[in-house]
Amino acid sequence: MSETAAGRRGRGGSTGGRHARDTPTGPAGGPSKPASLWSDAWQDLRRRPMFVGAAFVIAVFLLMAAFPWLFTSIDPHNAATCHLSDARQGVGDLHWFGTDNQGCDVYARSVYGARNSVVIGATTAALTALVGGLLGLLAGFAGGALDALLSRVTEIFFAIPSVLGALLILSVFRTGSVWTVVLALAVLAWPMTFRITRAAVITVKGQEYVLAARALGASAGRIMFRHIMPNAIAPVIVVATINLGTFVAAEAGLSFIGVGLQSPDISWGLMISDARRRFLEAPEPLLFPALFLSLTVLAFVMLGDAVRDALDPKLR
Repeated sequence: MSETAAGRRGRGGSTGGRHARDTPTGPAGGPSKPASLWSDAWQDLRRRPMFVGAAFVIAVFLLMAAFPWLFTSIDPHNAATCHLSDARQGVGDLHWFGTDNQGCDVYARSVYGARNSVVIGATTAALTALVGGLLGLLAGFAGGALDALLSRVTEIFFAIPSVLGALLILSVFRTGSVWTVVLALAVLAWPMTFRITRAAVITVKGQEYVLAARALGASAGRIMFRHIMPNAIAPVIVVATINLGTFVAAEAGLSFIGVGLQSPDISWGLMISDARRRFLEAPEPLLFPALFLSLTVLAFVMLGDAVRDALDPKLR
């Protein structure tokens, strides 16, 4: 009788041990919490060389925009650093990227030009994500007449050509400041974020957990910001990341044709515009800011693609 009981206890103990080993445990030895979409996405992104490389390039340019004096000791805003006798010099030990038509150091101007370009891109992306995201959340959740009204307004903005609209706004204000360029780009770019957010909200608001929260008496604000928005924000983040590079390129294009930033401000678009007339004599003043611009735009596009692949389960 004792042997049988001992055998049962032994078999029970071994079975219990197997179940204990098969059960996921957390840091304190208890059951681990199920992984969320964001933690899964982060684990996936860390293993993507494209994400790591793009993040490194973006980090360098962000550091360059915030602390340009860490990358060069020359202040291009100081006219005393430019000497006409040194105009259009080639690459050398004294001037790593050569000099422009006014004898200014191209490397120093390229470094300081990162600030305006990155600030305009980041601010415009954040503003369009905020305005378009909130309006899309409201339209998708409310539906009915409000949704129809906001959708028609969005279609009106979509009918305006982006370049023509930006030219019109900048021609009216004629200030050529950073915030004028941000306004011109944001006014025409928020409808895309609106549509993406609205579609995501319409998909999410029919889920069971949203219906359960509504049945339990949760307020409309709580349902929107606690249940719907966290589960519909992923596509907005992807679009905002990709758009950031697009806005950097748009600022350069507007400055190139003379309606964006104006001197004495420094941006990559302005540098390219100033250097195009003497390109055959001195290509460095155009090539290096164009290289910085291309690397920045490419890095943000690659980062957005990697984030999209990580947040979309269908692409895994």
